[in-house]
Amino acid sequence: MPFATLFAIALALAMDAFAVSLSTGICLCRVSAAQVLRMAGAFGLFQAAMPVAGWVLGLSVRASIESYGHWVAFGLLALVGGKMLWEGLRGGGDAACEEPRDPTRGMRLLVLAVATSIDALAVGLSFAVLNEPIWLAALVIGAVSFVLTALGMKIGCLVGRVAALGRFAELLGGLVLVLIGLKILYDHGSLPIIS
Repeated sequence: MPFATLFAIALALAMDAFAVSLSTGICLCRVSAAQVLRMAGAFGLFQAAMPVAGWVLGLSVRASIESYGHWVAFGLLALVGGKMLWEGLRGGGDAACEEPRDPTRGMRLLVLAVATSIDALAVGLSFAVLNEPIWLAALVIGAVSFVLTALGMKIGCLVGRVAALGRFAELLGGLVLVLIGLKILYDHGSLPIIS
């Protein structure tokens, strides 16, 4: 897989983490280096681990679905991207602001890290189905998530309560994943060229 496509997938997957870290920065406003490192580290770690877990799971089913694996990959990316688009359009409350406790500690941080990285599990599964290597992908996905989470916390503190920014990030991430799914179908000759 070309690095540009891999980087686009990493950016798209990091949009959930960016939106949550943005709202955390808005809620806390004054964020310490320790808070940034805890949240960025947890989000980056889970974003890197989930695709590996999905890839391992996908290896066990790849042989039985190899002939239509590109459709499975498209379906997974379209499902994840569609979910992100739906959540971005629907809006909703800021997950990090629902409770007054510090969301960069304890069980709250763990729940947020898992919730923002579930999509990466499906992407890892699609990598296995497409017979793509996972290690570089996991590293790039984790690193991009780490950086965007740290930026989101700092930007959130600066911009104040701008809920539309988080929704825009989620919409953009969802659109990118759906487009990458369509590109996979096109690359496998399963998407007719519209003239």
